[in-house]
Formats: sequence, C-alpha cells, structure tokens
Amino acid sequence: MDVRSRFDLTGRVAIVTGAASGLGLAMAEAVASAGAHAVLADVNAEAAARAVERLRGDGLLASAETINVAETGSAHALVSRVCEKFGRLDITFANAGISGGPGPFTDDGNLETSSAERWRQVLDINLTGVFATIQAAAVPMRAQKSGRIIVTASSAGFRADPMVGYSYVATKAAVINLVKQAAIDLARYNVMVNAIAPGPFRTNIGGGRMHEAETERLFAESLPIGRMGNPEEIGGVALLLASDASSFVTGATIPVDGGAIAW
Repeated sequence: MDVRSRFDLTGRVAIVTGAASGLGLAMAEAVASAGAHAVLADVNAEAAARAVERLRGDGLLASAETINVAETGSAHALVSRVCEKFGRLDITFANAGISGGPGPFTDDGNLETSSAERWRQVLDINLTGVFATIQAAAVPMRAQKSGRIIVTASSAGFRADPMVGYSYVATKAAVINLVKQAAIDLARYNVMVNAIAPGPFRTNIGGGRMHEAETERLFAESLPIGRMGNPEEIGGVALLLASDASSFVTGATIPVDGGAIAW
C-alpha cells in the first residue's frame, strides 16, 4: 500500500468556512499542501484575501469567497458558485463559529445574566450555519457519489466547560449529534461526515481572549498536556478526514484537545 497516495488531494476542491485565520486557515493550508484547491470562505473578505495571498505565495492553490453562515441561503450560494467555477466539490469544512461570550463563572456570563441576543447569535452561526453548510455541500457530493464533510465541534461539546459560555457548550454538543445523523444519511453515497473537537487553541475566537496570558494560564492548567494548542496542530487530523485515508470513517468526532476530555 502506498500510504502517501491515500493523503494525496491533487485535483480536489475544498471549501473551508471561517478560513481567514485560526483553525480554519490551518485546515485550508493542510488540504492545499496535499494538492487541493482550497476555497477560503469567511465573513471578513479582506482577511480571507490576505490569507489566500499568503498561501499562493507558498505555491498552493487557493481562492477567497465571502460567506456569512448566519444568513439564510449563504452556504447554498457559496456551494453553487464553487461548483460552477470548478465543476465539483470534494471537501467541505464547516468550521465557521463564534464564542459564547463570557463563561458561566463570570458576572455577565452566569445562567441568570446570559444574554438572549448572544444565545440566538451563537445558535445562528454555530448550529444553524453548520447545518446549512452540511446541507449545501451534500447536494453536489451526493450527485457525484463521493465527498468529505468535516465539522468543527469542540471538547466543550462532550462535557461542561466553565471556561466557555452556555450557548457555545450547547451548540457544540448539538453539532456532534448532527454529524452522526448526516453521516447515516449520506453514507450510501460515499460521503463521509465527521467532526474534529478542538480543545483550547491560540486563535482569534472570543475577541482575542485566547492570546491573553491569564487565559493561557487557566487553560494550560486544565489540560494534561499543560499548554494550549497552536493552529497548525489541527492540520494532521484535518487532512486525515479530508482524504482517502479515512475512507471507512464516518459519524466520528475526533478530539484534538491536549487530553481535555480524558480527565
């Protein structure tokens, strides 16, 4: 068996939502490095364009698209544009998401004071937006009888997490089961649906809070590995789930969390 060929994505087309920075950009870079054309889709068009410029500077195939997954029809429109341009869609990362705001053990993040507005906003992006992205990607993948859909869940979807807000925990738990449902639905078409469950990573989620020294200390103390993750450390699992190397894997959620849920 030529193991390297199982990870080769030459000629394939991948959409990554929320790809202008952080984990989404790392996922896009991983699949582009394996030969895919990575479509970096983000609500921040300028940041996505800068990310594409960097990837192209490294000799990778990449382009940018604008998407707001909270808007009805946005994911379907994106998939239509990509399929019209490339004639296919092989890989979709439903990665776009936002934080739930302050954690429950803060003055403005406990159960009684959690904002209804923030709750709706997080559900619109982290759950409804993910569902719409899966639904849109499934259309061409079902027709071509092949495809990979990868959702960004979270270690907070498996258990309570005092470091994040109520809406974040709720949506990430929901997408883990959504992945299982879609996996069963699409398996007959050779479309594999899986999730990655990151733990704490140094990204821009939460308005940059993840880069603060005190946040880093608190998360590091909560992890067996004793540190937060760097975005590039998501790339290996992202490539695995996007490639033929995972041809018998569907409905799974793989933690990449420094041992967070192993406690």
